[in-house]
Amino acid sequence: MGVSGRRSGPNSGLVAAAGALAAVLFIALFRIRRLGPLDFWAWLASNVVIVVGLSFVLDRGYARRLKEDLRSNLLRKAAIGIASAAALYAVFAVGRTVAFRLFPFAASGIGNVYALRSGVPLLRIVLLIVFIIGPGEELFWRGVFQERTGASTSRTFGFALTVLLYTAVHLAGGNLMLVLAAALCGVFWGWLYFRFRSPLLNVVSHTVWDLFVFVIFPF
Repeated sequence: MGVSGRRSGPNSGLVAAAGALAAVLFIALFRIRRLGPLDFWAWLASNVVIVVGLSFVLDRGYARRLKEDLRSNLLRKAAIGIASAAALYAVFAVGRTVAFRLFPFAASGIGNVYALRSGVPLLRIVLLIVFIIGPGEELFWRGVFQERTGASTSRTFGFALTVLLYTAVHLAGGNLMLVLAAALCGVFWGWLYFRFRSPLLNVVSHTVWDLFVFVIFPF
C-alpha cells in the first residue's frame, strides 16, 4: 500500500546531518518563538520548507517514491488518513479531561499553546497548515527521516529514533503538555507510517488533525 521497497538513498551520515539541522531549527523555534518579522507560524513554515527542500536534495529518489505513493490506492489512503486524524483527536479529547484532573498545570500549558494563535489571522494559519506545515512535517519526519534511518538500521529503530527526536525538539518550549502531545503524536504518526509506509496517508492524517485542533474544534 505504501512506497516502493527499494532502499537506495542518502547515506546514514547525511540523514543524521539532516536530523541534526532539523533539531537545531525547531529547538530555536520552540525556545524563542519569534524571529524578527517572523511570528511562530511563519517561522515554523520556514523551517519546514528548509528541511523538506533539503530532503529532496539528499534523497534524489524521494520524488519518485511520492509519485508511486500517489498512484496507488489514493482514495483509501485519504480515507484512512482522515479516520486516523479523527481517532487521534478523540484520544486527545479524553487525554485533556484526564490531564485536567491529574495535573494542576494542564490548563495553563494548553492555554500557552493556543496563545500562539493570538494576533495571527486565522486564514493565514489555515493556509500554512494545509499547504506547508501539515504536509511538510510528515514529508520530512516520517517520509525521509524515519524511512531512511530505518533503511540503514531497522524499521523499528527508525521509528523509535524519529519519535525520540520529534519529541525532544519540543522540550525547548518548556511546556510539559506540549511535550506530552508531541510524544503521543510522534508515536501515533510514526506507527501509522510504520504500518502503511505511505507519506500521503500521513500527510492527510497530520494536516486534518492540525486543522481540527487549531482551527475547527480547538480544545
